[in-house]
Amino acid sequence: MLYTIEMLIDKIKSSEKSYDIEKITQAYQLADKAHEGVLRTSGDPYISHPVAVAYILLEKFWMDTDTVCAALLHDVVEDTDIGLDEIQKRFGEDVARLVDGVTKIGLVPLNTREEQQAENIRKILIAMSKDIRVIIIKLADRLHNMRTLEARPPEKQRKTSLETMNFYAPIAHRLGISDIKEEMEDIALRYLDPYGFQDIQRQLSLNKADRDDFIETIKNRISERISDIEPTPIIEGRVKSTYSIYKKVYVKGKAFSEIYDIYAVRIILQTVVECYNVLGIIHDMFRPIPYRFKDYIAMPKPNRYQSLHTTVIGREGVPFEVQIRTQEMHNTAQYGIAAHWKYKAGIQGSVAGEKRFDWIRHILEQQQEADDVEQISEAIKVDLAPDDVYIFTPKGDVITLPAGSNIIDFAYAIHTQVGNKMTGAKVGGRMVSFDHVLSTGEIVEVLTSNNSGYGPNRNWMEIAKTNEAKAKIRSWFKRECREENIERGKAQLDRELKRNGIIADEEMLKTAAQRHRFETVDDLYAAIGYAGVQISKVVTRLKEEQIRQNKLNNAAAVDVDKLMQETNARERKNGVIIDGIDDYPVKYAQCCNPLPGDEIMGFITRGYGVSVHKADCRNVIDGLKGENKDRWRPAGWAVNESSSFRATIDIICEDRTAMLADITTAIAGNHLPIYEINAHSLKNGNGDIIVTLEVSGIEQLKNVILKLQKIPGVISAERTGKQ
Repeated sequence: MLYTIEMLIDKIKSSEKSYDIEKITQAYQLADKAHEGVLRTSGDPYISHPVAVAYILLEKFWMDTDTVCAALLHDVVEDTDIGLDEIQKRFGEDVARLVDGVTKIGLVPLNTREEQQAENIRKILIAMSKDIRVIIIKLADRLHNMRTLEARPPEKQRKTSLETMNFYAPIAHRLGISDIKEEMEDIALRYLDPYGFQDIQRQLSLNKADRDDFIETIKNRISERISDIEPTPIIEGRVKSTYSIYKKVYVKGKAFSEIYDIYAVRIILQTVVECYNVLGIIHDMFRPIPYRFKDYIAMPKPNRYQSLHTTVIGREGVPFEVQIRTQEMHNTAQYGIAAHWKYKAGIQGSVAGEKRFDWIRHILEQQQEADDVEQISEAIKVDLAPDDVYIFTPKGDVITLPAGSNIIDFAYAIHTQVGNKMTGAKVGGRMVSFDHVLSTGEIVEVLTSNNSGYGPNRNWMEIAKTNEAKAKIRSWFKRECREENIERGKAQLDRELKRNGIIADEEMLKTAAQRHRFETVDDLYAAIGYAGVQISKVVTRLKEEQIRQNKLNNAAAVDVDKLMQETNARERKNGVIIDGIDDYPVKYAQCCNPLPGDEIMGFITRGYGVSVHKADCRNVIDGLKGENKDRWRPAGWAVNESSSFRATIDIICEDRTAMLADITTAIAGNHLPIYEINAHSLKNGNGDIIVTLEVSGIEQLKNVILKLQKIPGVISAERTGKQ
C-alpha cells in the first residue's frame, strides 16, 4: 500500500482526539521537499515511508501531534542537509528531541560483534529512558520496513529479519505491544525459514472453513451462557500467530495436533470480579485440561500484561484456549505503554517514576558498575528475553526472574544482603542446591547466616544467570577482598602469560592497565581477581605490546609510527604472523581449513604468498620430511578481533522432519552467517548435513558444535577440513 498525506489527514479527522493538522501538514511539506526525487528500493517515492510510519502510529495508537510530526521527519536529519536546529526552530524542542532520538537509534548497528552490540543496545536504551516515544516511533518504522522487505535483496531480507527477531520484537514484547510484536515475528519468519513458514501456513489453511465454524460455534455458546451480564461482554475468536506455532512445532518438536492453544476465544468484561465469575462458567461448560490454567491477573507479567488463561475441551474433542480480561487489561495487552495515548490523554515521555520501565533502568544501572562492556552483553539478552518465572517467598511475595534463573538469582533479587549471607535454600520445604533451576509457583526459603565473616563463594559467579546477581557478587569481592583479588589476579595473569609465551615487564603491565582504565597494575590484578575484566583481553593487549616491542628492537632505524601502521595493517589484512617474513599475501589451506586457536604452520609457495595449514595437517607432517621442508615456517595468529573465517561442520543425524530447521535455528541463535548447506540421505536411513558458516575462531566453532550435538536426533557434529 502506498501511503499519502491525504490518507493521513483523513485518518486524523476520523479521530475524536484533538490534533494540530496545520503543524502536521507543515512537517509533511518539509519532509516531502527534503526527500524530493528520492526513491525506495521498491520504486515508490521515499516520502511514502515516513507517511506510512506516521499512519501506523495513528492507526494503532493515536499518538500525539508531536510524535506524528517526528515520524514524518524521522529520516530528514540523517539523510538530508536539514539540521536539528531548523527542526527545533520550526516545530519545537519536543519534536526535535524525538527526531534526534530516532536518528541516533537508526545509526546504531546491531549486527556487529557481540561486545560492541552490547554497547549499541545500551545507547538505544538510554534514548528510550529519555522519552519512550522514541522507541515507539522506531517500532513503527521497523514494522513498515518489514512490511516492504520483499523489495530488498535476499541477504538484506535475512539480516533485517534476524535483527528484528533479536532486538525489536523483544523490545515490543517488553513494552507490551503484542500487536506489533506478533506481526514483526511472522514477517521475519517468512524470510528466515521460508519452508517452515509455508508449512505452518499450509497446515493452518487446511480445514479453514471448519475451523472458522468451530470458533463461531464456541463464541455463540459462551455468549448465550453469559448473556445476562451488562454491558454485553465482547467475545472474540482468533488463531495463534504463525511464529508462536512455529516455535512449538520446529523448536520444541511438537506435532501440530499436540498444540492445545492454536484456537483461542477471548472474553472482554468490565470488572475483575466478572472475570473470575466467567472463569467458573467456562469450567462448567467445558472440561479444563489439568495444569493449563494461568492467573496473570493476580500475578501480572513484567510488561503489565494481565489476563486469565485456561485451556479446555468441548464436545467436539478439540482443545482451545480461553482468555478472560477486562477492557483496560485488553488495551494494555494489545498496545502496552502506547495504550496511554490511544485511550487516555497521554503521559510524559520520560520513564522516570514509571515502574513499568524498571527493566530499562535495571539494565542501565547494572552497566554503571561494569568494568567491561562485554559483561553486559549476555545480561541484555537475558533482560530482553520474553520468558519469565514467578517465585514466591514464604511470606507470599512474588519475585519475577528470567526463565532459567536459580537460587542465587532469587536470593539477590530479594536483597543484596540476603544473597551475600545465604548459606542454603529450601524449595517446598526441601533443601536444594544453589544451581536449582526455579519454576513458576515454587515457594523458596533462603537460609542466611549473621556471621560477619560470611560472604558469597567465587563459584557463584559461574552459577548465577542474571546480570543483577553477578554484578552484586562481583561488587562484594571488589569491596571486601582487594588483597586476595590482587594475589589471585596476578597468579591468573602470570599463568596465562606463560602459556602464551609472553614476557611482560613492569612498563608493559602499566600500559595494559591504563588501556583498561586502571590507575595502577594492582588495580588491574584486582579486577582480574574479582572477574571485573576478561583476562583474555588483557593478554591480547600485552601480546600486541610485545609484538610492537619486538618490531622496534629488530628495526630501530625504521620510523616507529610507520612501522606500527604497516604491521597493524598487514596483520589486519593477513590474520597471521609468519616468522621471518614481513610482507606477504596469505591464503588458508582448504585441506585442513585452519581457524584462530589452531596451532598453524606457513608454507612459502612459488609466487602465491604463504599457504597456512593446521600444524597437525597431513600435508605439514609429510612436508617437513620432504625436500621442501625449508619452505615451512612457524606461524601464529595476529591479534585481530574483527577477523572472520569460514568453517565447515559435518552433521550425521536422524532423517526426521524439521531436523534442518532445528540446525539452522541453533546456528542463527549464535548470530553466525551460513554460506552453504548440503543435505542428503545415507544408506543406513540417517541424514548427512554439511554446513559452511562464518566464525571468529576455534572457540566460537566449538560452542556451535556443542549446541548442535544437543539437538535431539543429532548423532555427531564434527569440524571438517574440506570446503
